[in-house]
Amino acid sequence: MTKVIAITNQKGGVGKTTTSVSLAAALGSLEQRVLLIDLDPQGNATMGSGVDKNSLNETVCEILLGRATFTQVLQNCPEAGYDLLPSNGELTEAEVGLVGQKKSETRLKAALTLEKSIYDYVVIDCAPSLNMLTINALAAADTVLIPMQCEYYALEGLSALINTIEGIKQSLNPLLTIEGILRTMYDPRNSLTKEVSAQLNLHFPDQVYNTVIPRNIRLAEAPSHGLPIIYYDKKSRGALAYLTLAAEFLRNNQATRASATGTS
Repeated sequence: MTKVIAITNQKGGVGKTTTSVSLAAALGSLEQRVLLIDLDPQGNATMGSGVDKNSLNETVCEILLGRATFTQVLQNCPEAGYDLLPSNGELTEAEVGLVGQKKSETRLKAALTLEKSIYDYVVIDCAPSLNMLTINALAAADTVLIPMQCEYYALEGLSALINTIEGIKQSLNPLLTIEGILRTMYDPRNSLTKEVSAQLNLHFPDQVYNTVIPRNIRLAEAPSHGLPIIYYDKKSRGALAYLTLAAEFLRNNQATRASATGTS
């Protein structure tokens, strides 16, 4: 069964797009069928997948507004190892155009209903704000993966995000859950990092990934080359971290499915 994961944090600069692209590529390298959806008008996940956002005729904007089909928008990204629904600045048109329309919050969910079954995982890269696009992502998702830096302001933002998720559960998507909390730009030498990590493990003991994503210059360089980190520099600390994350992610999901079906 396909699983849809929204990767979101209302705070910018936490490695959200890097995580979306890198996790999608790492899962693809582990023989999973993956679709990445770029739901951020900045189009950074599109560029990081090797697709020129400025040359696109159709984007996910057209899907949300009912002007194009899933197949017309879909891009195959063989060098990244996954398929892509791309975006660019035109996506802001969808954000405005959906306001006041019927079922505006569930356009993405409806578009995925018939198409997602060919994938094992669908990863959605969200904009760093709670807008109509992010609401569409959360309405379509099964789970939410939250990347965050280990700083106190991030803890406050996490509380706000969890409240948002609860609101979406009550109004649009009662089965939505938290997939996990991922510590990014992690520096174990920093005492604040250790303190915030301890707080996360105390309050979310079953939801914090063991894997951490370190600060790594190669991670920052990869998008400018249009490649996920595992293909840009597979021996870098960043690449190894995301491959480790993908393995942990798959173990968790296999355990959850086994528990749900009563198998071991």
